[in-house]
Amino acid sequence: MSHSDSSASPAAKRAHSPISRIEHVFETVVFASRWIQAPLYGGLIVAELLYAYKFLIELWEMVRHINQQEETIFMLGVLGLIDVTMVANLLTMVIIGGYATFVSKLDLEDHPDRPEWLTHIDPGTIKIKLASSLIGISSIHLLKSFVNIANEDPEHVKWKIFIHVTFLSSAILLAWTDSIMQKDRRH
Repeated sequence: MSHSDSSASPAAKRAHSPISRIEHVFETVVFASRWIQAPLYGGLIVAELLYAYKFLIELWEMVRHINQQEETIFMLGVLGLIDVTMVANLLTMVIIGGYATFVSKLDLEDHPDRPEWLTHIDPGTIKIKLASSLIGISSIHLLKSFVNIANEDPEHVKWKIFIHVTFLSSAILLAWTDSIMQKDRRH
């Protein structure tokens, strides 16, 4: 045994062991597995395109029938467009935030349209933004029910209110939990 082998640190000796090489290969595969999510985000982009198509079709129908629609029906149509837009916003947050958080960093530092929220995104922030979006979407559905209350089943309206309150409570708990975690990180 040479003098250099006997003076090597235990960590250096382990680094060259067969077990260590297997562990390194396994860890490389585990880390690379994040790319499995990339096609999922691609699928969400397709879903967002379909939402844009649905928005345009609904808008075209509103334009075509503007003179035959009473105000309540028109308002319900507008609320439907807002709903589609909010779901598309939700998809955008999931696609961009999820990809940047879990798959690969987005190289957008010099891009003039880079969203400000990307600078401080983490899984906790994504959860709170998603919960807030769900509350907004739920609010639109609830408002549509209230505008069209004469044609709504009271039992369905009760369930919509219950679901909305559940989303609201969940968002408050998520924000509170994230606030506690942020305080712990600062100390």
